[in-house]
Amino acid sequence: MKNKIKRYLKEIVIFFIFITILTNAISIYKSSDLNKEALQNINITLLDAKNYTYPKDKPILIHFWATWCPTCKLEASNIQTISENFEVLTIAVSSGTDREVKKYMHEHNLNYKVYNDTNGFFAQEFKIAAYPTTFIYDKNKKLVFSEVGFTSTLGLWLRMWLASFDMSDLPIE
Repeated sequence: MKNKIKRYLKEIVIFFIFITILTNAISIYKSSDLNKEALQNINITLLDAKNYTYPKDKPILIHFWATWCPTCKLEASNIQTISENFEVLTIAVSSGTDREVKKYMHEHNLNYKVYNDTNGFFAQEFKIAAYPTTFIYDKNKKLVFSEVGFTSTLGLWLRMWLASFDMSDLPIE
């Protein structure tokens, strides 16, 4: 019985490793067509009527999502947690009117910065094909990470933490 349990646990671990590798490979493939330079073109007014300006010397996470996207709903609490510690800008794509997006945010207890991309302009600029899609730029606004699909809070937090360091200052020869 003990050997059977060990075998099952081993198979479960191998399965999760395989799924992790597969989902990361799919994400890399899907993110290869993204426009990584589009960050320079953003000049927007958020749902709360404030103009958004980039923070200086801080990494930024830009997250494309939609109210109709089931994976986005699963990931929303992760984005909320990250937004409490890091600079996060989210872009709701084709998700209805400002009022509808505000209602969605209220119903799900979310309060991160949101731009309502009603006509999908920024989604087209960034060449977004699937949701959610996340970009992380370092404090010099250089893209250091992109992800298509679900990402864990820990994964996002670690990537944002790493993006806060200036890798060009490291004494690597």
